[in-house]
Amino acid sequence: MGTILVLLAANVLGLAAQRYPCSGLLLRVNPRRSEVEISMQEIPGFMDAMVMTLPVNHSINLQDLRPGDMVDFTLVVTGKSSYGENFRIRRFESLENDPHGALRLAQVEKALNPSSESVLCEGQHVPDFSLIDQTGRSVTLSQFSGKIVAMTFVYTRCPLPNFCFRLSNNFSQLQKRFARQMGRDLILLTITLDPANDQPETLAKYGSIWKANSAYWHLLTGPASAIEKATTMFGVVFSPDEGMVIHSLHTVIIGRRGELVANLEGNEFTSKQLGDFVESILNPNSRPTL
Repeated sequence: MGTILVLLAANVLGLAAQRYPCSGLLLRVNPRRSEVEISMQEIPGFMDAMVMTLPVNHSINLQDLRPGDMVDFTLVVTGKSSYGENFRIRRFESLENDPHGALRLAQVEKALNPSSESVLCEGQHVPDFSLIDQTGRSVTLSQFSGKIVAMTFVYTRCPLPNFCFRLSNNFSQLQKRFARQMGRDLILLTITLDPANDQPETLAKYGSIWKANSAYWHLLTGPASAIEKATTMFGVVFSPDEGMVIHSLHTVIIGRRGELVANLEGNEFTSKQLGDFVESILNPNSRPTL
C-alpha cells in the first residue's frame, strides 16, 4: 500500500524520476512482456519488503536472468510509472566473512572440480537417490513425485550462524508458512555433509531444535557414496577441515514432475524471499497484489 501511495503522489505532483538501489530474489522472468516478478527487500524510508511484478528497461536482456537469481538493480519511479533497470546478478562469495575458509573452499572446489556436464541445469530431471532420515526410515526422492521438494545441505556441528544455521532456519520458516500444504504439496529434505557424525539420532536431536516434523521434513544421512551422489548433481562441494566441514551453500527446488526448478547458491536471500519463491512454484498462476 505504501508503494501505491508514493506512486500516486509522484503522478499527481509530477515529481522528477526517483531512483532507489534495490535487491531481490527473482521469482519469474517474462521476456515477452519485458517484466519480472521479484521478492524485493525493504527499501528503508520508501517501502517494506514485498513481491512485485516490475516492468524492466527494454535495454536489458532478460534471457540472462532466471528464477532463483539474487539481483541488485535500480528501481525508477517516475510521475507516471515505475520500472527496473541496471539488473546485475549477485554472485555469492562463499565464506566472505572467513577469508581463510574461502581460500580452503576454493582449493576444495578446484581439486574436486565437478564437471559442468555432471551438474544439473534448470529443467533437467533429477535422478533418484535413497538415504536414511532421522527416524531411521529409508527415503527416496522418487517417493515425492507430484510434490514440490525443497532441499538443502548442512551439518549439525556447524558453528557459523550465517551458514548451516541460517539454511535450517529458512526451512523452519517454510514449515510454518506452508503448514497447511506440508506433506500434501511440499516436502523438505536436509542432507548432511558429515555422515560419519550425523547419524539418525543426531539428526533427530538437531531437528528438534527446529521442530522439524519428520512426516514431511526429512533430515537425511547415509553412506558417503550415497551422500556424494545426492550432492554432486547440484554442484555441492564439501570437505572435512580441522573438525569442521568446508562446503558450498545450495538450496534446491524440485518441481512436481521431478525437474530441477532452481539451484539457489549462497545465503543472502531472506527466509521470506525463499518462501515467496516456493509460493510462486506452489501457485504458478498467482499474481502479486499491491
